[in-house]
Amino acid sequence: MILSAEQISKRYFRKSGEANHFYAVKPLNLMLRPGTVTVLCGRSGSGKTTLLHILSGLLTPTEGRVLLGETDLYSLSDKELSKLRNASIGVVPQARSVLDTLTVKENILLPSLLYGTEDRSEEAAHWMDTLHIDGLADSRASELSGGELRRTAIARTLCMHPPVILADEPTGDLDDENTQLVFGCFRKAAEEGAAVLIVSHEIDALNNADVAFRMDGGQLSTLS
Repeated sequence: MILSAEQISKRYFRKSGEANHFYAVKPLNLMLRPGTVTVLCGRSGSGKTTLLHILSGLLTPTEGRVLLGETDLYSLSDKELSKLRNASIGVVPQARSVLDTLTVKENILLPSLLYGTEDRSEEAAHWMDTLHIDGLADSRASELSGGELRRTAIARTLCMHPPVILADEPTGDLDDENTQLVFGCFRKAAEEGAAVLIVSHEIDALNNADVAFRMDGGQLSTLS
């Protein structure tokens, strides 16, 4: 399934300064295609995470629209958008997103349990094994290291087999070995038909990209 952004931007207004607004994301078009790993790089504050939030249905653009297939994300009600995102857009946020009160396995299965989809215990076991956290299945999130929390969040996303995966600095807490492991998982997801976007500072991310972009001051450009 294709996720496309058509002339989207994000503009914030302010009361003082030379201008009464500024662009966090300047008008742009972007298409994420099935079977493709797209990498977005750029300095902190360049607009990368803002763009990812718009694409994921978490932040309404000032102008433009975001289409998943034929569906305009921001034409949906909150309930409809939440259901669509859970089923079709897997997000690995940069911030901590694992619940301390649940075990690793419970965190991974949580999205499927919330919406009563089919039992994904086998998928959860597969991704825990692949990401080397199977020995932590019954551990509480509060007992985990930063890297283990990150891999739990990634397993939770991959477990749902979403057609679109948006990952914001997914290897920020990981060593070199686990960084390569995670990029391999995203590559496998793309080979199985997902459209994958990775926001990353890692040089290795570009080595795994089919398509690469850079953001600078909210402006998107293609990397050669």
